[in-house]
Amino acid sequence: MIRTIARIENDFSEKFGIPRQSGLTDNLSTIVFEKEYRDPEAVRGITEYSHLWLLWLFSENVRDEWRPTVRPPRLGGNKRVGVFATRSPFRPNNIGLSSVRLVDVKQDSVNGTVLIVSGADLMNGTPIIDIKPYLPYTDIHHDATGGFSDTVKKKLDVYMPDETPLTDIQKNDLCDILSQDPRPQYQTDEREYTFTFAEHEVTFSVNDKALTVLHIR
Repeated sequence: MIRTIARIENDFSEKFGIPRQSGLTDNLSTIVFEKEYRDPEAVRGITEYSHLWLLWLFSENVRDEWRPTVRPPRLGGNKRVGVFATRSPFRPNNIGLSSVRLVDVKQDSVNGTVLIVSGADLMNGTPIIDIKPYLPYTDIHHDATGGFSDTVKKKLDVYMPDETPLTDIQKNDLCDILSQDPRPQYQTDEREYTFTFAEHEVTFSVNDKALTVLHIR
């Protein structure tokens, strides 16, 4: 039996805008354990590690059927490859894997022991089913190749209004996320896009290599 041990809390309230992979941005998230797993003994020694593996569930992509091939956005959304050759959320089992940096371990008056992590690519409320330490001596493979994902897109320049309803930290996080170009990779026109971040509606457009935030409401 697989049990949900924790849930993540952050500013990503919808799938659009979430970093496509973990570690691409430094946005902070809080891991809140379910009541039965809030014993501080369960995380004894965890601060000796700089990074953690999170195993979690694609709770917004639950399907009864699966297909052997998918269309990765990195390939423009028009070329099929095997599902096991991708990190697509549309899988036989809806399990995700992310590497995050452990920033802090705190005692919360309501939620008990919580973990503060950076670089998570999970939506707010995502159920976490396990946490394991990242081990550099075995998890790093210097001769690894990345297939079609090895092509790294250049970051966009981001222009944002001087006055926004966001905190300085949220503003920096948003700039970092937008610089990764959150648009579907097969869409390259200058249409306006809108998504929710930190409970605010963010609208932007992209022209050449620059992204302009039109308004934040």
